[in-house]
Amino acid sequence: MKDSARYIKIVEWSEEDQCYVGSSPGLIFGGCHGDDEKVVFDELCRIVDEAIDLYRKDGKPLPPPTSGRDLVNKMQPVA
Repeated sequence: MKDSARYIKIVEWSEEDQCYVGSSPGLIFGGCHGDDEKVVFDELCRIVDEAIDLYRKDGKPLPPPTSGRDLVNKMQPVA
């Protein structure tokens, strides 16, 4: 398993921006955006990989993983 799999990646539609916005809470601030959901997700995956590489190059420990917390099921009552 790649280290990037340990971090959630969220792509959602933004009414305000009228585009898809990708983020990885707990790992990166900001993210990416665009008109194509799949392209945004692919870009987000690259950004997460790059962020992990930067942490390593700087000798910093990675933030705690955000995946594996069963967030999808915990958010079901919200949906």
